Amino acid sequence: MASKYTNLFSPIKINGIDFKNRIILAPPSPNLASPDGLVTSQFVDWFRLFARGGAAVLYVGNSSIDITECKDEECQLDLANPHCALPLSWYSEMAKEYDCHASLEVNHNGKDTTFEAVGHLPFSSSAIPGDSEKMRAAMEGREVRIPIEMDQAKIDETVMKYATACYNMKRAGMDIALLHGGHGNLLAQFTSPHYNKRTDKYGGSLENRARFAIEVVEKTRELCGKDFVIDYRISADEVIGDGMHIDETIQLMKILKEHGVDMFNVSAGLHSEGMMAFMSYWLQGYTMNRGFNAHWAEKIKDAFHGDIRLTAVGSITHPDIAEDLISKGYCDFIAMCRPLMADPEMPRKAAQNRAEDIRPCLRCNACAMRLGGQGPNGPKEMNCAVNPLSGLTRLLKDTELPFAKTKKKVAVVGGGVAGLTAVSCLVERGHDVTLYEKTDVLGGQIIPAAAAPLKVDMKDYLKWLQLQAQKLVKSGKVRLFMNTEATPGILEPEGYDAVIIAVGSEPIIPKSIPGIAKPNVMWAADAETRYIDKVGEKVVIVGAGDVGMEAAIDFAGQGKKVDIIDVLDRAGGFFGVMGAPSSMHYDDNVPPNYYKRQSLAGILSDMGIQVQWGTALKEVTDTGIIVTKDGKDSAIEADSVLLAMGVKPRAAAAESLRHCAPETEVFVVGDAKQVGGNISFAVNGAFQAALHI
Repeated sequence: MASKYTNLFSPIKINGIDFKNRIILAPPSPNLASPDGLVTSQFVDWFRLFARGGAAVLYVGNSSIDITECKDEECQLDLANPHCALPLSWYSEMAKEYDCHASLEVNHNGKDTTFEAVGHLPFSSSAIPGDSEKMRAAMEGREVRIPIEMDQAKIDETVMKYATACYNMKRAGMDIALLHGGHGNLLAQFTSPHYNKRTDKYGGSLENRARFAIEVVEKTRELCGKDFVIDYRISADEVIGDGMHIDETIQLMKILKEHGVDMFNVSAGLHSEGMMAFMSYWLQGYTMNRGFNAHWAEKIKDAFHGDIRLTAVGSITHPDIAEDLISKGYCDFIAMCRPLMADPEMPRKAAQNRAEDIRPCLRCNACAMRLGGQGPNGPKEMNCAVNPLSGLTRLLKDTELPFAKTKKKVAVVGGGVAGLTAVSCLVERGHDVTLYEKTDVLGGQIIPAAAAPLKVDMKDYLKWLQLQAQKLVKSGKVRLFMNTEATPGILEPEGYDAVIIAVGSEPIIPKSIPGIAKPNVMWAADAETRYIDKVGEKVVIVGAGDVGMEAAIDFAGQGKKVDIIDVLDRAGGFFGVMGAPSSMHYDDNVPPNYYKRQSLAGILSDMGIQVQWGTALKEVTDTGIIVTKDGKDSAIEADSVLLAMGVKPRAAAAESLRHCAPETEVFVVGDAKQVGGNISFAVNGAFQAALHI
């Protein structure tokens, strides 16, 4: 039976080149090139996931036209390397095995290359430093380094480098390239008035600012020929006040189309300006709308009366969204990165009408944070929070799990995300698996994590986890005991060969605080799930981490008065520290939700909820709480006190089970091992434990 996604799986031909469907892997950078910028066998194996899964085009992110002058990743492809074509062909020919087009995002990041990366000042359209350099200079206590304004000779040289990079791709067997002209990279540093302050023929009018990009496109066409597709990534709106906005972007696209661009990849925002304030427009967080930038593609299609090939990108998390956008004529292709990393088999499952089996992406950005790690958490091979196979392509041939040499009887204790991940892996490897869950529902901490209305991705993930578990139980591959707290007395008589302990964590409740046991005190996660009817109209939340902020947004959205206190001096965590854009461009034609902020702290601010930082809980009373700040006590009135002060491992429960099988075959995973890890820590750790039993 054919797929219900008829538009998504319609073939299309551009410049005589066939594309089997409309699904593109938006460009990730897995940190698997060699240190000198060449494709490796590990690199090829990592991208094989997506080719085999059914995507039509694979893009590799941020491939440098010359890493001696534009480098911002540890292991980044170098398309100027004279030896690059042969290794690139390994990647290209792998993709052809699956009727897939291997390609690259061709880039020069201009002013954002650091002096330390290349040993000299960066190049740009104008001698103006970016905000990221200003920030580094302030942190290091030095003068700001000013980029070198490119003269004509340097411009000519760089144009040839772009074209040569694409020609090397063609030599390697590729027939499509993505020129990165968005997000404030070098091409955009010429086209955007925010960066380009030149007074020569490359500055001033749009036609002049477009000149460098035109030269790159024309030289690429000259070297690569007519049977080559030139794709161009663009920020439909840079959002920053004096940057490119949609009307001017449309004019730029008309110019570039006339000079040889075949299709456009429509993103938005900038990389590093405004202290990363505009990053969320191209890398959305879980609080933001799905299909976030699709309305730009719609507007561009209208401006061209449909006579333009467009790729929509940005939180297109499911084939249903993709099919809808293409069927409405908003775009011709759909690009996904994080959703395909979460489930590279998404195209295949969609074609087989098995959408319910697609593993959802959480938009948690655990993948991106591994790529650009700093300090003690240095850069690592990219992987995924919910798809542990993505980080094991070097170990597992074709990511196929090895069937166990000896079938073992294995107990998994705990039906949360770590336990369910372990169960799935163990079953696939052929073990005899029994799962013990002490409550009446599977999901563990994912249940409260999915409670807030804004957690749509987490809700989908919880539904997927539970469905996959139900299928395994129904198939008879897993014995399941619900409402059963596993103890040594239960496990030891069974004679298990191995035990995976995934008993999770429990909330921190400081019993030394007077009144902490009063009936109006609840753990915030419980308040959003089990005890929601008991929450009063005046709520005070103790703890401004993600749990506390999400609860505050949830209850404030219900019309309750919400106060938050936290003993720390400021927000912590990825979403806590990323504030709202400091300068925003509002367009009357853009849906209001387009400007929804990425950070939880930003949403709280929009809702008028303030966090009292540096404020400690001293006592709970019948009418609220007593807090202390700067040595002074004060009262906050509240009907309900919700605690979000963190969690701790269920250490005693875990320790009691450590000797219920041969000790070398007993593994503690997830929150039971380490809290504060996150879903990625739980999923990947549990999977690896199950992989080695």
